[in-house]
Amino acid sequence: MPDLDPEDEKIIVLARSTRARIQAEEGAAVRDTDGRTYAAATVDLPSFKLTALQAAVAAAVSSGAEGLEAAAVVTNQVMVKGASVQAVHDLTPSAPILRADPSGAVQEILR
Repeated sequence: MPDLDPEDEKIIVLARSTRARIQAEEGAAVRDTDGRTYAAATVDLPSFKLTALQAAVAAAVSSGAEGLEAAAVVTNQVMVKGASVQAVHDLTPSAPILRADPSGAVQEILR
């Protein structure tokens, strides 16, 4: 992978620490067009389920974000879930999504 922008590295660190803090399946973080960041983990309740990226996008939108610059998800999975990609692209179709493994190494950048 190419060298990452320091701001992209920051959202990977946020996603990774959020995942680790609660031992979630995934951790995610997004950066809005004002440079603010939002982090979240997988929500898996009997009546309510969200991917980590859906939860991070929801946090951004509920805080007034009108667009995203980038998103990151830390997961053991080899693909980002379709619902996660759609949540990001619903807000900003061109926002890149960085998929990193639990060590924080970027495995893929979805555009």
